[in-house]
Amino acid sequence: MGGDSCNSLSFVGVGAFGLVCWCCSALFLGMQMQTPKVMWISLSLSLLFFTACADNAPAGKATRNVDPTAALTAQVQKNATAEAAAVSEGAEQQVSGGGRENPNFLNGIDDKNRGDKVGKVQFSGSIQNRTGKLYLLETEGRNVAAIDSVTLVNGKFDFGSVEVGRGFYGLGFEPTKKTGEIIMNPDEPVLKIDFQNARLISGGTDSQENQGWFAYRGAEGANKNQVRQLYKQGKGQEEETKRKVKLKEDELAQTQHKFIRDYPGTYLAKFLTWKQPRFIGDKGTFLSDLDVSDNSLIRSMALPDRIQSMMRTFSGGKDSGFLSCIDLVKASCEENPIVLEFVLYNMLDGFYNTGKETICQYILDNYIFDEDCGANLSDVIRQRAQGIINLRVGNTPPSFRISDVNGKTVDLSEEVAKNKYTLVMFWASWCHKCEQEIPNLVPMYNDLNPKGFGVIGISVDQQKAAWTKAIADNQIPWSNVSQLKGWDAPITDDYKITQTPTYFLLDNQGKIVLKPERWFEIQRYLQSRL
Repeated sequence: MGGDSCNSLSFVGVGAFGLVCWCCSALFLGMQMQTPKVMWISLSLSLLFFTACADNAPAGKATRNVDPTAALTAQVQKNATAEAAAVSEGAEQQVSGGGRENPNFLNGIDDKNRGDKVGKVQFSGSIQNRTGKLYLLETEGRNVAAIDSVTLVNGKFDFGSVEVGRGFYGLGFEPTKKTGEIIMNPDEPVLKIDFQNARLISGGTDSQENQGWFAYRGAEGANKNQVRQLYKQGKGQEEETKRKVKLKEDELAQTQHKFIRDYPGTYLAKFLTWKQPRFIGDKGTFLSDLDVSDNSLIRSMALPDRIQSMMRTFSGGKDSGFLSCIDLVKASCEENPIVLEFVLYNMLDGFYNTGKETICQYILDNYIFDEDCGANLSDVIRQRAQGIINLRVGNTPPSFRISDVNGKTVDLSEEVAKNKYTLVMFWASWCHKCEQEIPNLVPMYNDLNPKGFGVIGISVDQQKAAWTKAIADNQIPWSNVSQLKGWDAPITDDYKITQTPTYFLLDNQGKIVLKPERWFEIQRYLQSRL
C-alpha cells in the first residue's frame, strides 16, 4: 500500500481502534485522506476539537447540567505538567518477570467497579434541533449493533428500561453508524442526558459516569491536539520534539489519574486504569494487569489499544514478532471465550486491513478454525472471519445491487457474467491517487473492453455533484455506482475498504483472481489472458 494513497485510516478517538495502523501501520500506510471512517486499525490519536473542565464534578458530587466541554483550567493543566515532570524524573522500579513498574499507572479498580454487571437502566434525554430516529448501539471495540431505537419528539427521547452491561454504548441516527458515545452502568439505574447538539459529544447530566467521560474526552482531545502541533512544528528537531511529546504523554497520564481519583468506583475509572499497562518493558507482563474474566473489557477500546501498543513495542515490525505477540495475546485471554473471540477478531481485522494476509491466515488456521483451539468459539466469530476469507484471492466477494449515476441498478453478478474479467474499483472524486490512476485505466479499458474486460467504479463520495463532475472531467466510460454515504456506506463495510483506490479483479464466475495496487498490475495480468 503506497504512502500516497487516499487512506481512511485516520486519527480517531476512543471509539477510535481507527490510527496509524493497529500494528505498526506507519510501516505500511500513508495518511492523506479527507473523510475518516472509524476502524479498529487506527491509533487513538484523535483530534477532538473540544476541551473540558476537569474540576466540574468532584468525587461524590453530581452536578446537574454542568458544561463538560469548557476548557480545562490553567491550574489543572499546570498541575498535570508539574506531576508529569516529576514522573519523568523518577526511576522505574524493577519487578519480577522482566517488566518494570509503569510510573504512569494508577489503579482505579475497586470492589465497586470490579468485574461486569448487567442490569436495567432507564435512559432518556433530549437533543437540541434534531428530529427522526435515534439508535442505541451496543459496542464491541469498533463493532456496533443496534439494540433499540426511538423517535425523537420535540427533540426528546426515552428508551425506557434497557438491559445493559457496564461499558461504552453508541448513539446514532443510523442503525450502523455511531455518532456519539456514552457510558451505561447499572450502578446508575436512571440516566438522563440533555445533549447540546446533534454531535452527541457532551451534555448536561446527573450521571457521574458521563460527566467524567465528556470532560475526559475533551481533555484528551486537547492533549492530542498539542501533540500534533509539536510534531508539525518540530521538523528538524527530532530529539527535542520527542522529549516534549513524552512530557505531553505524561501530562495525559496525570490527567487520567485526576479523573480516576475524582470518579472512584466508576466504569470510567476502570477504563482509564486499563489505558496504562502496570508493567512495561517486557511483553510477557504487558497484559498481566488485565482481568480477562471481566466481560466489560469488550465494551471499550482499551483492550484493542493495549494489544496495538504491545504490537508496536515488541514486534519489531516483523511477521515473526507479530506472530509471537498474537500467541501471547491468545494465551492471555483464552480463559474467557467471550474476550478471546473479541481479541481474535480484532487482530484478524486489523491485520487484514494492513494487507498482512499471511498473518490473517495464521490466526484463521491456528485459532479460529483449528479443531482444538477453536472448539470453544461461537459461530459469530467464524461468520465474521468468513467475511474476511471471502475477500481473499480465489474466493467470491459479496454481491451488490447499487444505482449508477443515471439511476440504473448495477448488479455485480450480472456484470461479471457478461465479461471474462471485471474490475471492481473503489475510488473518490477527492482521491489524489485516483487522479493518477484513472487516466491510465481509461485507455486500457477502451482497448480491452471489446475483448471482455469490464469495470465497475464504486465511489465513496457523499456529494453527488462532486461525484458526477469527476466522472465527466475524467471522461470515465465504465459504470459508476455510489451509495453516497462516504466511508459509512454499507458496501465499504462489506468489502472492508480503508483506502482509495482499492481494486478487486474478478473472473466470469465472480471469483477474485487479483487484488492489485496499481493499474499496470491489472494490465500485466490481462495481457496474456485477453
